[in-house]
Formats: sequence, C-alpha cells, structure tokens
Amino acid sequence: MNVRPVAIVGYDDAELLDIACVTTSLGMANATGEVRTPYQVTVVSPGGHPITCGPGVVLHSGQALERLTGPLDTLIISGGLGHARAAANPLVVAHVQRLAQVSRRVASVCTGASVLAAAGLLDGKRATTHWRFADALAAEYPHIHVDPDPIYIRDGRITTAAGVTSALDLTLAFIEEDHGVELARMLARDLVTYLQRPGNQAQMSIFTAGPPPAHEMVRRILDHVNANLDGDLSTTALAAVAGVSPRHLTRLFLTSLGQTPGRFIRHARTAAAARLLATTSLPLPGVAARCGFGSAETLRLAFLARYGIPPSRYRSVHKGSGGTTPRADDPPMTVPCER
Repeated sequence: MNVRPVAIVGYDDAELLDIACVTTSLGMANATGEVRTPYQVTVVSPGGHPITCGPGVVLHSGQALERLTGPLDTLIISGGLGHARAAANPLVVAHVQRLAQVSRRVASVCTGASVLAAAGLLDGKRATTHWRFADALAAEYPHIHVDPDPIYIRDGRITTAAGVTSALDLTLAFIEEDHGVELARMLARDLVTYLQRPGNQAQMSIFTAGPPPAHEMVRRILDHVNANLDGDLSTTALAAVAGVSPRHLTRLFLTSLGQTPGRFIRHARTAAAARLLATTSLPLPGVAARCGFGSAETLRLAFLARYGIPPSRYRSVHKGSGGTTPRADDPPMTVPCER
C-alpha cells in the first residue's frame, strides 16, 4: 500500500501541542477511511531519546533522527522552549538539512523555524514564527524575510507556521492539499475547531487583549478610542483629548505600544470590524460606518492590508460563529490592544 511518510522532529523542551496537533489530525484523517494514501507518521529525536515536553510530560520517540532515511512526503520541525538549543546542535541541523533534501515538503511549527533557519533552509524566503520570537529570528537571520503576522506562510515547498495551535491550521491545510477540502472540513468539525483559518490571517487573535499599557495617559486614550471608533481619532484629535502635542502623543504610543497612533487606530478599527463580521449579520456598509471607516471599500482595503483577505471572505470563513444582528442600542465594542 502506498503511504505518505511524515517525520516530526522533536527535542528536549519541544512543545507537546506542536507535535500533537499534527499527529492527531493526521491520525484522524487515516481513521476516516477516506484517505487513499494514508499518512505514516513517525516522531523522531536526536539519538531516539525520549522528548521532555513540559512538567510531567515525556514523549517517547519512534526513531533516532540520525537513523531516519527518505524519501519523505513531509518533514515537520516542532517548536518549543528548547528550540535555541536544537538550532545550535550540529547533529540536529545536519540531519534536518539531509532530510529536507529528500522531502516533498518541509515545514516548521512555532519556534521550529529557528531550526530551519540554522539549516539555511529559509535564506531568502518569507517565513513566520511565534509572534513573541519573531524579532529575535529576524535579528539573528537577516537574510530571512520574517513576517510575524500570518498563521502560516508557504514559500515554495517550505511552510512555516506561527505559534502552537497554528500547527492545527497547517495540518488541515496539508490534508486539504493532499485529499481535498471536504475531508479537511469534516476533520475540522471532528476536532471542534474552525475550518482552518486562512494562512494569512493575523496570528494574534483579534479576540485576545494584550496587557494594558503602563502609562496612564495612553490607557485613557485607548478607553477613548474604544468608545469612539466611529469618531474623529486623528492624532491631532487624540492629542487634544490628552492635552499634549501630537508629537508627544506619538512618542508615548511608540514607547508604550510600539506603533504610531495612526497605525494603532487602523488596527483597532479593523479588529473591531473583524469581530462584527464574525459575530453579527450587519451589512458591510454598516460594519464600516460603525468602526469608523468612510465606506465599505475603505474597510475592504484595510482588511486586505491587515489580514490578507477581503471582509466578505473573512465572514464566510467565520460564518458558523453564531452571529446575531446588533441592536441600535448595543454598547460600544471594546477593542483589544494588539501588538
């Protein structure tokens, strides 16, 4: 019987979810009986040693990394807190290089991108990783075009996925590529997750608020933004609310949020629009007006710039989220502080 050999590379302090999202999804695909060429999944590690995945969790390796031979259908490098040690391990890097040459496609999850980077497999390519580690990856490997936003990025036969549960989106995308969209949708339902998120959707969830900024004035301005998304939120107007100059307000935003007021407002409005699209049936012009966009076309352009897909596509992907039409007296929407 023809099979698709899949090797998942782990190491000490690898993230269990990075591995389990892949193994569980592929195992469930095999179990459906709809897969003509089933996945043959092997978890490998240096020396074949057990993989410590966190407090009280040790994962047995199926084979030694150095003894694995190809050809492989898919090679996936897991991430985890031990990624820097793995990337600095000449044995791991050399064998990842070797196996990548005999693999149809190569991927990393989360900080596993650092191992691919150390192996030179990402040079000159676009890549992503967990948002928290993106700056460090870009600084250490300047020849890689690191984009911290998308869920995953494909560049040729190499795919890099973002943090942790993006492994689920990546694996569902691979299953769809191999066996069709209907199987991927069925598995998404069985896994009780969204139909896989588009790869270019921002990995920082629009529903997950970051910590509030430490500066009291910036917090006050963000409260004002949350309550007045459809109002005048220009830097000049916000500076007047704060009682400071526009230049000083910009400095405060750059220090506290790492972005200018204008960029923050665009992200806040787009995030609020995304939430309305996912949770209501409000028409696009209504979403645009409520979130401070001048028109549905302006909303579309902002959405394409931020999430890589138009609002209509985003709504269709998230149409199962139980939206209802908002009432005119609904309270103002709270906008998460995105990094």
